[in-house]
Amino acid sequence: MKQPSCLDCVVIGGGPAGATAAQQLALAGRQVLLLDKAGRIKPCGGAIPPRLIRDFAIPPEQIVARATAARMVSPRAAQVDIPIEDGYVGMVDREHFDAWLRERAADAGARRADGQFERLERDPDGVRVVVYRDGADGQTRRVRTRSVVGADGARSQVAAQEVPGADRGRWVYAYHEVVAVPEQRPADYLPSRCEVHYDGRLSPDFYGWVFPHGGTASIGTGSADKGFSLRQATRELRQRAGLAEATTLRREGAPIPMKPLPRWDNGRDVVLAGDAAGVVAPASGEGIYYAMVGGQLAAQSVDELLATGDVRALARARQRFMREHGRVFWVLGLMQRFWYASDARRERFVSICRDPDVQQLTFDAYMNKRLVRRRPMAHVRIFFKDMAHLLGLVRV
Repeated sequence: MKQPSCLDCVVIGGGPAGATAAQQLALAGRQVLLLDKAGRIKPCGGAIPPRLIRDFAIPPEQIVARATAARMVSPRAAQVDIPIEDGYVGMVDREHFDAWLRERAADAGARRADGQFERLERDPDGVRVVVYRDGADGQTRRVRTRSVVGADGARSQVAAQEVPGADRGRWVYAYHEVVAVPEQRPADYLPSRCEVHYDGRLSPDFYGWVFPHGGTASIGTGSADKGFSLRQATRELRQRAGLAEATTLRREGAPIPMKPLPRWDNGRDVVLAGDAAGVVAPASGEGIYYAMVGGQLAAQSVDELLATGDVRALARARQRFMREHGRVFWVLGLMQRFWYASDARRERFVSICRDPDVQQLTFDAYMNKRLVRRRPMAHVRIFFKDMAHLLGLVRV
C-alpha cells in the first residue's frame, strides 16, 4: 500500500522563532509547513537591536519607533537617562511584525496552515505525524513529516511530549496593555525613550516597562510570584506614566521563560526554538533577537539532519547557541538574582547605571549581542565600583 506524501519539516508556532525557521528551511529548498494558530499575540515590549535589524534584513517600514534613549527609574523615583549614541533601538508591534515574518516565510516557499497543534504521533513505517485541529473547519488533520521544529511558546506542548527535561524551565508571567498615546502627550513622555522601572511595587522580581510604539505604547510588567497582581501593577505604572486615561487597545498576558532548557531535541526528529527552548535573556527579558537566532539554528540543524541522516545534528542548535550567547545569559541570570532581590538593591543597581563606563559597555553588549572585551580598564573600574556598592561604601 502506498504511503501518503511526507514533508521535510513541520514548524509548529509562527512567532519570530518559528517563522524564521520556516523561512530558512524554505530558502534551503525544503518542503516545510508552518502551523500557527490565528490571532495569537504575545505581550512584548517590542525592542529589537541593530544586530537583529542587520542580520535578518528587517525593512524600515516594520520599525514603528526608534528609541534613542533609555530611562531607568528606581524605587525612590530616582531617574537615570542613558542616551543611545550612534544608533537606535528599533521598536516593533508584534501584532504586525509577527504577521510580516510569517508572510516572508510564505514568500520563501513555506506552506502555511491555521490550526491548533494537538499531538505528535508516528506511523507504522516510523514516519513522524503532526496532528492538529484545523482553524477553519475544526476538523482533525494529520501531516506526515521527516522532522519537526517546536516553536510553540514557553509552555511548549511539543517540548512536553518529546524533549526530556522540558519541565525544568523557569518562567515569569508577563502582562501588558497597548494604549493609544493621546495627541496631547503627558509632560514627561517621549516617543523616542524607553522607560524601565525597577520597583517592588511594580514587580517583586522583574521590572515594569513603558515602551513607545509610535502612536501607541506598551505598558506592562512581569513576575514569577503567582500571588502578585500584574494588572494592578500595570494600572499603577500607567498612572505614573500619565497614561491612565489613554484608550486601551489590547490586553495580553503569557509566560516568558527565564532559563534555556538543558536539552532542545529528542535525539531523533524534533528540535525546539525560541521560547519553547527557553531563550529569553534573564534580567532584560529580551527575546525577539534570541528567538530568531534560535529559529535560524534550528533550521540549520534540521537541514543537516535531512541531508545526512545524522540525528546528532539536532543537538548542534543548542550547542551553537550557547557557544555564542551562553555567557551573556549566565551573567544576566546572576544580575537578576542579585540586583532584583530587594528594593534596596534595585536602588543601588539604578545608581550604578549612572556610571558612563557601565552605560557604554552595557549598550555595546546589547547592540552587538556579545560581551565586549575591549577597553579592559573600563571593566576593572566597573568591578571596583560594583564592589563598593555591594559593600555599602557608596551612598545612594
